[in-house]
Amino acid sequence: MDKKYTIKDIAKMAGVSKGTVDRVLHNRGKVSPTALDKINEVLNVINYEPNLIARNLKNNKIYRICVLLPDPEIDPYWLPCVNGIQDAKTEFKAYSVIIETHYFNPESTKSFLSTNEKIINQSPDAVLIAPLFHKETLEIIKQYDELNIMVNTFNNQVESSSIKGFVGQDLYKSGRVAASLMNLILPKGQIAIIHIDESLKNAVHMQKKEQGFRNYFEEKNLSDFTLTTLKLKHSNIETKFTAFLEENPNLSGIFITTSKAYQIASLLTSAKDKKIAIIGYDLIEKNVNFLNKGLVHFLIHQNQKRQAYLGVSTLVEHFLFRKDIPETILLPIDIINVENASFYA
Repeated sequence: MDKKYTIKDIAKMAGVSKGTVDRVLHNRGKVSPTALDKINEVLNVINYEPNLIARNLKNNKIYRICVLLPDPEIDPYWLPCVNGIQDAKTEFKAYSVIIETHYFNPESTKSFLSTNEKIINQSPDAVLIAPLFHKETLEIIKQYDELNIMVNTFNNQVESSSIKGFVGQDLYKSGRVAASLMNLILPKGQIAIIHIDESLKNAVHMQKKEQGFRNYFEEKNLSDFTLTTLKLKHSNIETKFTAFLEENPNLSGIFITTSKAYQIASLLTSAKDKKIAIIGYDLIEKNVNFLNKGLVHFLIHQNQKRQAYLGVSTLVEHFLFRKDIPETILLPIDIINVENASFYA
């Protein structure tokens, strides 16, 4: 078995005092360059690895991590995130860490900002944000940075040097995946790219998906396809989409950039309409129901539960075990159809 070296052993091998070794291992106090070189040489020889778990148990510091999440009762897309956060809580419940979830109304920037104010008043060590509102997110990230509060994001990516890490998918590539699937289903025809509630939410993630989708067809020189963008708001989905169908009787495919595929599928009732290929996002119950009925052909799974879990756990492990936070963690782009949907339940 490998020998377990103590501070006394290391001090003896390096020819220095135990106190000097302790200062080096715990990065506290001054040590002469000569003594530091001797100790590091010994540590390299014995391949010393500090017991960070034991060190943490002696640490009286309690770390507070706040998660800022859209209210899943308003938008069910975020419900799996609650389970992912709970998994992280269960995993690290024995350690000195408090993980709290704060909800905001995903249709209200005012709610988003006021919830952030509540979090700031708690002075957490770190915040994990689902940045639904791009402009407002950048504003509050500046506030956290000024208060030395670490910020990670998940699901939607925003550009800021103050963000420590991001967990999510490559949205541009997910758009390309959707385009390649559509190309497999259809030999030619008109395709509508539909954004729902783009003005209310963070439009950046929808636009990246559209960019990937369009670039696929451009890159492949698929001139037999025509692409049209349609922006819908929750209040006018039925009237505006119905009018769009009447104006575009040869519509062959629909790519929906949000988790709202079910809202479009529910409006396709005639036999002709049911021949329209639909590709959307996320395994929320209503989407899966239409997938099983054959009205939705493919769903791209963003695995928001895993995103939330990794967002929290990387912060916890950084504080407890001094692990580096990856700048970006990209999850696989899972393609779901009626044959494999049950495996993701």
